[in-house]
Amino acid sequence: MRYPDPLRPGDRVGVTAPSSGVPEHLRDRLLAAIRTVEERGYEVVVGACMDDAGHVSAPAPDRARELTDLLTDPRIRAVVPPWGGETAIDLLPLLDWEALRRADPTWVVGYSDLSTIITPLTVLTGVATVHGNNLMDTPYRAPEGLLTWLDIVTMEPGTEFRQTPPNRYRAQGRDDYQTTPKVTEFTLDTPGRWTRLDGDGDVAVEGRLIGGCVETLCNLTGTPYGDIASFARAAAPEGLIVYVEADAADAATICRHLHGMRLAGFFTGANAVLVGRTRAPGLATLTQHEAVLDALGGLGVPIIADVECGHVPPYLPLVNGALGRVVLTGQRAELTQTLV
Repeated sequence: MRYPDPLRPGDRVGVTAPSSGVPEHLRDRLLAAIRTVEERGYEVVVGACMDDAGHVSAPAPDRARELTDLLTDPRIRAVVPPWGGETAIDLLPLLDWEALRRADPTWVVGYSDLSTIITPLTVLTGVATVHGNNLMDTPYRAPEGLLTWLDIVTMEPGTEFRQTPPNRYRAQGRDDYQTTPKVTEFTLDTPGRWTRLDGDGDVAVEGRLIGGCVETLCNLTGTPYGDIASFARAAAPEGLIVYVEADAADAATICRHLHGMRLAGFFTGANAVLVGRTRAPGLATLTQHEAVLDALGGLGVPIIADVECGHVPPYLPLVNGALGRVVLTGQRAELTQTLV
């Protein structure tokens, strides 16, 4: 694993939309998010691929070129998108992977459709990436026990850090950024704890972290971009902690996706599976938790659900490639990550 150098005041952060751009009526939120980054002492460089005229911010060749340019520019120390989107998958064959391997590592941040980019970056280049809150979410203050991507990108290689869940989440709705563009506090309206799905008993397990959004990564299994089995053999002799999370797909769709990912080797080498909390619907005869167990229960490893690593606020950032240690008991829930 390779870790980018930590950011220092004066460093540049690139902003581009490899998937969907930002509509004009949300530009005030974008500016508020940029100011949050600037207040940390960084210079923000906004790319040209930010438009929202279609479902993507620009034609695929333009988005691929801009992302490659940012990641190979030694003056850019981190790249963060405004948010995810729909079809970042069209960039993968257009990125200059050899140039990305040769370049000094750069932090890349994102989740949702950005899993389509950051997970292959780690798998194919060995560079750690951050699955966490994106730019439009950056103004939110992290609840006690959690960090933000802005905290992680300042860490030296070798750093160990621990996060603990706040045991509350937002069950309903999202903030209206058009009417409240400067909102900085999460509304966490519902109690919720991590849940072990595969049985009872305490969990204490280690492994390299890798994973992302089910609805996007399921399309990469069976390709070089989603070859987690090869990544496990090459980079994780200690085994993996694989994390998955869902946006809006119903339980049957998630069940099919996870079965397919398992058959393609996505969970090969897993010592445990973390499952993000979701608001996506179940069926009359199949809940989201049951869908996970149906597909992954036969792995014979701990499966911990309702982790804050998905689309439901707040956000628990995970570093793809970091060494993770998960502990879950009746009194304790924590995830420790070490950048080694």
